[in-house]
Amino acid sequence: MSDVSLSAVTVAYEGRPVVRDLDLAVASGEWLSLIGPNGAGKTTVLRAITRLVPFDGDIHIGGRAVARLSSRDLARGVAMLVQEPQMPAGMTVSQYALLGRSPHLGYLGKESSRDRRIVRDVLRRLGLDELASRALDRLSGGERQRAAIARALAQQAPVLLIDEPTTSLDVGRQQSVLELIDQLRREQELTVIAAMHELTLAGQYADRLALLVGGRLVAIGSASEVLTEPAIAEHYRAQVKVIEMNGSGTAVVPVRR
Repeated sequence: MSDVSLSAVTVAYEGRPVVRDLDLAVASGEWLSLIGPNGAGKTTVLRAITRLVPFDGDIHIGGRAVARLSSRDLARGVAMLVQEPQMPAGMTVSQYALLGRSPHLGYLGKESSRDRRIVRDVLRRLGLDELASRALDRLSGGERQRAAIARALAQQAPVLLIDEPTTSLDVGRQQSVLELIDQLRREQELTVIAAMHELTLAGQYADRLALLVGGRLVAIGSASEVLTEPAIAEHYRAQVKVIEMNGSGTAVVPVRR
C-alpha cells in the first residue's frame, strides 16, 4: 500500500510556521496536486514527507510512520524530484539516473543487470537514450530537468513526490513528461503528490487538487471544485477565465485587466 496521510502537520522555520495543522489523505494510486500562491507551503509539505525538514504531527505511508522508518526504507518507499537537484560535474546522464537505484542495491553496492535495464527503459521513455553517455554539465536546462526526472523514476518507489515537474521544459516536453508520469502511475499504481504552479496542467492531470494559502489548506477536491474564478481571484489576486475542456480537464486563462 502506498497511501499517504498527514495529520496535524506543522512545519516552522526559525520559529515561523510555514505549514499549519495540515490534514491530508492521499489514496494509493491517486495523483494529488498541491497548488497555491508563492510561499503557500507546497514544497515544504513535500520536504516534510521525506523528512528533509522537521515537523510536528504525524505522517504515514502505507500505514507506517515516516518518523520511524530507516533512511533506506524511506528511500525505497518515496522518491522525490526537487526543483534544483544537485548534479555532479562530469557524471553522465546514465550514471546519474543509476543513482536512483541506490536504495535497492545489495551489500556491495553494485548495480545489477536489472538496475541497468530499468534505467535504460526510463531514459528511452524520456527521450534521453541518445544522451545517456553525455556529461550532465553539457546538457541544456530542459535536458537536465529530464535527467532529474529519470533518476526519480528509476527509483521505482511506490510514492512519487514532484516539485514543479515542468520547470525549464517547453510545452511539448511538459506534456510528454506529465503523460509519462501518469502512464507509470497507472502501470505501477504509483501515488503521486506534485507541487504545481501551472494551474491548467494541475487541473488536467491530477485526480484532486489541494489549495494551500499561508500554510493552511483552504480547499480540496476536483479541478472543477477548486479552480473557480472567485477562488483564484481571492487567493492569487488574479483575473482569469476558467474553461471546462469537454472532458480533457480545466483550463485557467489569465485575462488582461
